[in-house]
Amino acid sequence: MSKVKVAINGFGTIGKRVADAVQMQKDMEIVGVSKTKPNFEAFTALNKGYSVYAPIDKIKDMEKGGINTSGSIEDMVQVADIVVDCTPGGMGEKNKALYEKAGVKAIWQGGEEHELAGFSFNATANYEEALGLDFARVVSCNTTGLCRVIYPLDQEFGIKKVRVTLIRRAADPNDVKKGPINAIVPSPIKLPSHHGPDVKSVIPHINITSTAIVTSTTLMHLHSLNIEMNNQCTTDDVVDLFAAQSRIRFVGQGITSTAEIMELGKDLDRPRGDMWENCIWDKSITVDEGELYFFQAIHQESDVIPENVDAIRAMMELESNGARSIEKTNKAIGL
Repeated sequence: MSKVKVAINGFGTIGKRVADAVQMQKDMEIVGVSKTKPNFEAFTALNKGYSVYAPIDKIKDMEKGGINTSGSIEDMVQVADIVVDCTPGGMGEKNKALYEKAGVKAIWQGGEEHELAGFSFNATANYEEALGLDFARVVSCNTTGLCRVIYPLDQEFGIKKVRVTLIRRAADPNDVKKGPINAIVPSPIKLPSHHGPDVKSVIPHINITSTAIVTSTTLMHLHSLNIEMNNQCTTDDVVDLFAAQSRIRFVGQGITSTAEIMELGKDLDRPRGDMWENCIWDKSITVDEGELYFFQAIHQESDVIPENVDAIRAMMELESNGARSIEKTNKAIGL
């Protein structure tokens, strides 16, 4: 069986991780990645053997900077079966016409609106609904993390109400544009935050309210969840359910912070120290009078990476069963 040809439009924080994860799969391959500047990421792409493409008006600048491009982004799209758009939020919408004209499938990230693709994807919750689609959007890192716990809880016990407070990182570790940070900022002030409605774009019937604040850290997001259940369950029931989910990792053994979780990622020899799983403190899981409470940490740079791989597999109909796709993706990347 020939491999599905995947192009990555935007080789940044998410794009470079998706590219490496795709290249590890047996049923797909990277045919090109795009960059707009001849920076270290562009040289890294070349050193890894990826064909680098650029906007047509940037090709000369790339060549002057020492990057030998393989052509324009339009050229890259022509040789692909599917494009994973990892351009900055808002840019993806402008690229849709290009993908439509070329007749290729496309996946956007959570920085774009649900309406752009008309379908928001999470491998655990709605893989089968994505089979054969032309366009899909992989929801944001926070929404991905929420769907991974909410969906199995709802399937097993039924959910009456979800309340979540997100304590968000202010910037990624490599992001210097925002300068020094010394504040805790309600973001947004007007409630709810977008995360609750975003969960509903994947699991429409869930009653969820979300609030969010930004703190002076770059490492991970932290979620504090309070969930009212429809059916009676115990703390042990929830622990057993979460333990059975391949993209949930319990953290303990002296781990008391997001900093230590990221150190664990390095100790595990993960690529870039990434933690693809929801990291839940199992000792925090508590059921009290029908309500569930727990803390989880989300690595914003990497938790959506396996979801993008599964979205490709669903849309290209390489695998009809979501659980089997998740297993294939996890095995290939070492999760």
